[in-house]
Amino acid sequence: MRILLTGAAGQLGRELAPRLAQYGEVVGVDRSASPADTPLKQDLADATALDRLLAKIRPALIVNAAAHTAVDRAEEEREQSFRLNAELPARLAAWAQANDAPLVHYSTDYVFAGDAGRPYVEDDPTAPLNVYGESKLAGEQAVADSGCRHVTLRTSWVYSGHGHNFVLTMLRLAAERDRLEVVDDQHGRPTWARNLARVSGWVVERWRAGAAGEPLSGLYHYADATAVSWHGFAGHIMRVGHRLGLIDREPELSPVGSDRFVQAATRPAYSVLDTTRIERALDFHPAGLDESLEACLEGIRLER
Repeated sequence: MRILLTGAAGQLGRELAPRLAQYGEVVGVDRSASPADTPLKQDLADATALDRLLAKIRPALIVNAAAHTAVDRAEEEREQSFRLNAELPARLAAWAQANDAPLVHYSTDYVFAGDAGRPYVEDDPTAPLNVYGESKLAGEQAVADSGCRHVTLRTSWVYSGHGHNFVLTMLRLAAERDRLEVVDDQHGRPTWARNLARVSGWVVERWRAGAAGEPLSGLYHYADATAVSWHGFAGHIMRVGHRLGLIDREPELSPVGSDRFVQAATRPAYSVLDTTRIERALDFHPAGLDESLEACLEGIRLER
């Protein structure tokens, strides 16, 4: 089958492409692709161009990994954020419904206010604190309202060996400084992009096999198993990075409050996701932080 993968040049898209290729021809598109990239360059916010692309490709499956993920910049780029995070999935879902094509879509832990004091389940009330969370919530609601066959995966704190993410930022800063201040009053579950891509592949396999059991449709949470603060996450990165030779020394990490840094967007203090529903549906347990981070950093080491 032909598979449309949006956001193919992003950190999740790069992990999804080879996994989806086992199911058919993957047509990857990305608004930031360069001529040297495999994905086709496509302005995904251009509705007319998107309609032409869908009519040309006529995918049997759509996997939407495209998003405006710059949380602070979204406060000033509200219109652009909603175009990519809400209007794009709405259009993809409408086409999927009209053409009987399933859709895999991704959302975020930032749809929650962060005041629950316990891991969030799929049915918990949403109350995003920033434009990014608002736009992603609007996108997941548009997908649900379309009536198309879909799975929306809410995830959190995604990292990989490519792109812009907390892991790569910490490794860079560790090479430059002897001491770092890291926020310790925000908690979540860091998720390796490859693990999220693996779960996405299992979703597609269930659809293709038409397996018995819980119908795989609707909203699910997926994040790797370990809940930490950003400060705790940084500690894991430094220990593994130093052991693998990616940094010469482990800098001193000082825990600070969120108010130590001026940021345009307010983050939830506690956005840990409960993944019980998808674990039961797919019969698996999420990988832990240490094993996933080690595999990710080993990949970075081998590429250097």
